[in-house]
Amino acid sequence: MGLKNSDCITVAFTGGGTGGHIYPGLAVADEFRALCDERGVQLKIHWIGNSKGMDADIVSKNVDGQGRRSADFFYGIPSGKLRRYLSFQNLLDIFKILAGTVKAFFLLKKIKPALLFSKGGFVSVPPCFCARLLKIPVYTHECDFTPGLATRINSKSAKKILVSYEETKKYLSAEAQKKAVVTGNPVRPVFYSADAARGLGFLGIERKQKPVLLVVGGSLGARQINALVRENLGWLCERFTVVHQMGAGNADESAAASLSPELRASYKPYAFIYAEMPDVIAASDVVLSRAGANSIWECAALGKPLVLVPLCGSGTRGDQEDNAAFFDRNDAAIVLARENANGEKLRAALSAMLDDGTRRKFSDCSMHLAGGTRPAQKIAALLCEELFS
Repeated sequence: MGLKNSDCITVAFTGGGTGGHIYPGLAVADEFRALCDERGVQLKIHWIGNSKGMDADIVSKNVDGQGRRSADFFYGIPSGKLRRYLSFQNLLDIFKILAGTVKAFFLLKKIKPALLFSKGGFVSVPPCFCARLLKIPVYTHECDFTPGLATRINSKSAKKILVSYEETKKYLSAEAQKKAVVTGNPVRPVFYSADAARGLGFLGIERKQKPVLLVVGGSLGARQINALVRENLGWLCERFTVVHQMGAGNADESAAASLSPELRASYKPYAFIYAEMPDVIAASDVVLSRAGANSIWECAALGKPLVLVPLCGSGTRGDQEDNAAFFDRNDAAIVLARENANGEKLRAALSAMLDDGTRRKFSDCSMHLAGGTRPAQKIAALLCEELFS
């Protein structure tokens, strides 16, 4: 493109529907802006996400290390949803997708971005399709071990398909494999400066007397994990200080009331932890979690032992099971899937994690999977190549 110092360049990002399709994209946006700063180029980032749900709130709140908003502008478009079952909503969503495509086309035509980076989710499909029509270079990233439908569709428009795992390439078409680049899964820069002492301060833990168990189920929580914790809460609090993020709308004060007075100090429930989450993970000794790609990579970047309860069943394409199986094969997690997601197996897995040596082994393997380089920086460098070559 032949950009010069003091130039201002406009780019577009797209993705949404869940935090897992937004936070990694924001990580890339922050690193991309930092690399452009080094070149003396001002970057304007426009984000295209879902007009409903959490997208606008997450994007508008996120700032980089210098306090600047990760995205300068947010635009919401109508978005359909892929359902793996018969539903009248599937028919209605056709019209939402068409409306989203029209809006995305005119947005991109007005913005005229130098490139479009997609982090996935079905909301990203119309912008990627329209970018192809408008001859805007598209870079799309897949965070899961196996590519989802949105990535498969977007790959037809993409100049480069960025994947988190080398093994993911084999699930792509022969044509798509030629465009695939292994980058890892981007993690926000704030995780690399997370501080355990700050995390303990936020949690009100002056001195660790037990290992800290962090329980998370994604940005919306997880009923299955919440139920497992509540059923075994006394056992857990005897052995761990339990930090339990239940998810927005899932707060339940009755669980704490069931504990004996001496154990209540070992239970710390939260509806949602936002800005403090990196420090809280850093302060934790073990993490009990779903197996969303975003969450497990954040924990891996901080070298945390994992006990994973992947989302299974007919309502999912199996991506969390695939993610969890990869971490299991590499000795970075204990996985409790399907019939093994019960109280007995949970107690057995966490009993093993009470041993310092076991936790160190899982910690070392977890950190090894995250690699020595920051995926967000690697992706940002690829985007810079598009701008400056």
